[in-house]
Amino acid sequence: MELTLRPLDPVLDAPLLHTWVTHPKAAFWLMQDCTPEEVEKEYARIAADPHHEACLGLADGTPAFLAERYDPAHRELTGVYDAEAGDVGMHFLTAPADTPVHGFTRAVITAVMEWLFADPAVRRVVVEPDARNTAVHALNEAVGFRVARRVRMPGPPEKDALLSFCTREQFAAARSRAAAPSAATEHLTPDRWAEATRRLLAKAIGEFTHERLLTPEPRGVGSYALRAGDTEYRFEARRYALDHWRVDPRTVTRHAPGDPPAGSAPDALRFFAELREPLGLSAEVLPVYLEEITSTLASTAYKLAGPEDADLATADFQRIEAGMTEGHPCFVANNGRLGLGAADYRAYAPETGARTRLVWLAAHRDRATFTCAADLDYGTLLRAELDPAVLAGFAARLRALGLDPDDYLLMPAHPWQWEHKLSVTFAGEVAARRLVHLGESADTYQPQQSIRTFFNTSAPGRHYVKTALSVLNMGFMRGLSAAYMEATPAINDWVAGLADQDEVLRGTGLVILRELAAVGYRHEAYEAATAPGSPYRKMLAALWRESPVPRLAEGERLATMAALLHTDRAGRPLAAALIEGSGLAPEVWLRRYLDAYLTPLLHAFYAYGLAFMPHGENVILVLDEAGAVRRAVFKDIAEEVVVMDPDLPLPPAAERIRAEVPDDMQLLSVFTDVFDCFFRFLAPLLDEAGVLGEEDFWRTVAECAREYRASVPDLADRFERHDLFAPEFALSCLNRLQLRDNRQMVDLADPSAALQLVGTLRNPLAPYAER
Repeated sequence: MELTLRPLDPVLDAPLLHTWVTHPKAAFWLMQDCTPEEVEKEYARIAADPHHEACLGLADGTPAFLAERYDPAHRELTGVYDAEAGDVGMHFLTAPADTPVHGFTRAVITAVMEWLFADPAVRRVVVEPDARNTAVHALNEAVGFRVARRVRMPGPPEKDALLSFCTREQFAAARSRAAAPSAATEHLTPDRWAEATRRLLAKAIGEFTHERLLTPEPRGVGSYALRAGDTEYRFEARRYALDHWRVDPRTVTRHAPGDPPAGSAPDALRFFAELREPLGLSAEVLPVYLEEITSTLASTAYKLAGPEDADLATADFQRIEAGMTEGHPCFVANNGRLGLGAADYRAYAPETGARTRLVWLAAHRDRATFTCAADLDYGTLLRAELDPAVLAGFAARLRALGLDPDDYLLMPAHPWQWEHKLSVTFAGEVAARRLVHLGESADTYQPQQSIRTFFNTSAPGRHYVKTALSVLNMGFMRGLSAAYMEATPAINDWVAGLADQDEVLRGTGLVILRELAAVGYRHEAYEAATAPGSPYRKMLAALWRESPVPRLAEGERLATMAALLHTDRAGRPLAAALIEGSGLAPEVWLRRYLDAYLTPLLHAFYAYGLAFMPHGENVILVLDEAGAVRRAVFKDIAEEVVVMDPDLPLPPAAERIRAEVPDDMQLLSVFTDVFDCFFRFLAPLLDEAGVLGEEDFWRTVAECAREYRASVPDLADRFERHDLFAPEFALSCLNRLQLRDNRQMVDLADPSAALQLVGTLRNPLAPYAER
């Protein structure tokens, strides 16, 4: 397809332009109510203006788009910013099409940019798109534009706009990235792969030793070896509380007969193959696990290839979310995401920071179910999440097909899920128009670390959207059960209500992000053919979770708790940077964090037998401007909370979260999930950074726990029954679950039954027990 431009003729082209600029899709062109005569007059004015020019764009000779260039020092942006020599302003509009051609608008903006930069005097292109026009924001970013700031454009009518610039060099770089056939794999280089391998094997040795699958032999002070037949893996490590091994990635070498004395660079897949027997990797599990390991390595290589965000400690919420490099601290194969291709990875992996639009479907009410919180209803939710024009467009789409919008529920879906699963596996439902594809969201979203959950970047106060994604990752197919989702709002209402009415929980500032609404679609044939829990029953469902943004006060910001375990490429922990920036003594900073995070977990357990799954991705920290923790936000409630008290009253819809857990295993919800799976990593990071010694860390944790215990004397009997300062506790091994079954490592209906308990760990709080 050839794209060309010619000067616009205000008289001859006005009738065609009128159909374009008054079309609903051209709302941001601000000429919706113009007559043909007014359109002709406007473009006659532009033709006579020495600082403004309009051209008609042709696709293979047929009019297809409109392009304008102007001098920002004299038009549009006069007084809004200080124009520089070589600046040129740009507008473009593609002709409305009943059947849009994929990639056409991207081709148009590229052609317009080439037209502008064909003038050697042009150094920089300036645009001022309406702040609400998220579609053009994404296009601008794709060709090299960077947003400078939000500005108020004079009218009439006035508008909020995103002042953005693209230099000649930025445009060239964007063109190069788009044109490179190897762009999807350009991060896979020998050096990066070797570094990723060293990091992964250091983690694997440390975690598998911690879980007592491997037994290194001492070779000297801080030096160890692992044997696999005639092969030996040598490394150096430091050991910490909770039998934590900090293996130095730079020291991991493989020594086999015939190798030089210094050994050889290790290969990750060979490592797992050679140690498959002690790791318990069956013939069925091993190849899938190797694929997950390879994917995890490729993800690390991608992160190593990109520029590091040097200001992550002061970054905004979503920059921090995309900046995380490790994944789950315990699981070795933690970025499997089997099913995503190379292009999918760049579009949907959280570390890429990519923005996307969700697919919206209409699901017939005969097969779909919607449930919501007690203070919400379907219409109110949709009006809050979708603009009126979008809702009207979806209804018009259904009516054009002869369908009644009232017979359908609207639901979002992951773009990958629609393309690779629903449009194929649910093709019969689409053909019968029980499912109708409506189009993409107007808002843009950023995938979170949980990969199937999206944050609304166009309107951050709107809800998160969690979608089904039939991708295998870290021991589970990441679908969502339509049946399971039905009770989600009721469970969230109960947990949030408990937190609101409890004086201790309120005092900590705890925020529960409710999953306010859920929608699911049931495919009758697959439900009849499969048992509960089957991936075929988890292909189409979604839920809406509150955004934390509206809860922020002046001077507050957000950061995922996973950020506390993040280290930069020089090995400096982000937690250390937050402590330094806060101006607080390290023990004071830590105590504020513990009061916000640990105290509500302890109280939920001791007062109600309620346990959360409080890992780094499930907790958001509210920080002040300096970096001190003010309060904690808990999320992912319905799937990852459990009530272990058999006598605690629950509403009938929430009964599914009650579980029968043996008395001696209940406190593992703190010992394992908090101490072993998070603090075990945080304490050594602060110790090695010279910020806070390991003993001081655990002493501060013990002080927090003791003070909480003293504040609730009416719960003394529960503390006797579940001793937080016991000398030791059972070691619950997470990797063993994945190594045993990496497709369904836990039965969510009875998670405690799947626990892999191997020996005990010394409790680091025991030395600080009151005697």
